[in-house]
Amino acid sequence: MYAIVRAGGKQYRVEQGDVVRLERFDGTVGSNVTLDDVLLVSAGEGDVRVGNPRVAGASVVGTVVAQDRTAKLRIFKYKKRKHYRRTRGHRQHVTSVRIDAVRAS
Repeated sequence: MYAIVRAGGKQYRVEQGDVVRLERFDGTVGSNVTLDDVLLVSAGEGDVRVGNPRVAGASVVGTVVAQDRTAKLRIFKYKKRKHYRRTRGHRQHVTSVRIDAVRAS
């Protein structure tokens, strides 16, 4: 059984036991999280429920595993023949969530 959920403006395909890195939200390590914005639920071959825009009554339950930051991105600006160079870095804050259950109803 899997589901497609929307969190932080992105869509993720999740199954029970997966660990996904979502956009950061409040929650301490070990706390339970419920994702209610479920767009699709599949219980097996041929059994697919698609929401309009959400599947009614469906939810995904998980546990916060870590509050992390992603690897550093290097932002480099350059203009040729103008002696203009700028380097910046960015690390996005993320929350790692272990999926405990996908509930279809």
